[in-house]
Amino acid sequence: MGGMPPVATSESVTIYCPEDGKFSFFNSPYPAHRLLTGIDVYPNREFGETAPSPVSGRVVKIRRVRCPEGRGFEASGHDYVTLLRSSENPDRLVKILHVVPEVSCGEAVEAGQRLGRLLRTGYFNFWTDPHIHLEVRTPQDPLRARGGFPLLSLLEVDDTSPVEELKGTVTESRPEYSLITLNETFKYGLPADVGGITGLLDGGVPHYGWVGVHTNKPPSMGSLVKLCGRPMATISAVQDRTGLADCQGVSFEVEGIGVGLSLYLSPSSKPKIKLIPPELGVLSLEESTEVEIEIR
Repeated sequence: MGGMPPVATSESVTIYCPEDGKFSFFNSPYPAHRLLTGIDVYPNREFGETAPSPVSGRVVKIRRVRCPEGRGFEASGHDYVTLLRSSENPDRLVKILHVVPEVSCGEAVEAGQRLGRLLRTGYFNFWTDPHIHLEVRTPQDPLRARGGFPLLSLLEVDDTSPVEELKGTVTESRPEYSLITLNETFKYGLPADVGGITGLLDGGVPHYGWVGVHTNKPPSMGSLVKLCGRPMATISAVQDRTGLADCQGVSFEVEGIGVGLSLYLSPSSKPKIKLIPPELGVLSLEESTEVEIEIR
C-alpha cells in the first residue's frame, strides 16, 4: 500500500500509518492503551486537516458523543465514534475516534483514503498531537471503553545498540512542547536495554506511569528496562514481542526544568523525542540549539 505501510494487526485486520507519520500503542492514559487493545496513528497533519483512514472497511455507524472540556486549551466538547466493518474480516468492526467523519453509513473506505477531519477534543492533553485512535472490536460489543482485541505490532526490531546519551538538536519549539532529534542515529524508535536485548520505547514517561517496549523476541517478565544504562521500569506484562513496563522513580530534566518524554514509533521518518513541560509555556528552547536530557 503506497505511502501507508502496515504497522499493526489484530483478528486479520491490518492497520496502516502514513510513511511520514508516527504511531503509538502506549502513549495515552486510557485503559485500551495499557491493555494493548488501542493504537493511535498520527498522520503528521494539523487539527482540521484530512484524516486518512488507517484501515479498509465499510462504514456501519457514526455516533457523536460528549467529552470533557479542554484543560487550559480550546477543544471540542464532543467527539465522534465511527465504526467500520473490516473488508479483511467482516466479522470484526474497527472503532475510530477523534475524527469528524466526512463519510456516510454504507460507504466503503480504503486505507489511505479520506475519512474526515482531525479533531482536537477534551480527551487530549495540551501537548497531544492530531491523531486517529482505533480498536478492533466484535460487533456485539463495539463501543465500550474496554473490550477490544489485542494488537500485534508488525515492526521489525533490529539489533541496534541501546542509546547511550540523550543529546540532540531542537528541531521545533512551541509552548506545548519541543521536539529533539538525537545525535545518535536509530530507526523506528528510541532503543533501550530490556533485560539484555534491545527494545524500542513507546509511551509517555514518567507522567503515565508505564512505558511499552517492542523487541525482536518476547521480553522476560520482571526484566529491567534501562535507558542510557539507568533503570527506569520493570516488565509487568508480555504479549508476543511487546512488553508493558511499570516506571520506577525515573525523572527527566532539561536546563533544570523537569519534563516528560513522549516517545513514538515512526515507520519511515527519523524518530524524534517530544519534551513536555510541566505547564503550558514553561519550557522555552531555541530551535537549532543542542540540549541534553538528564535522567534523574
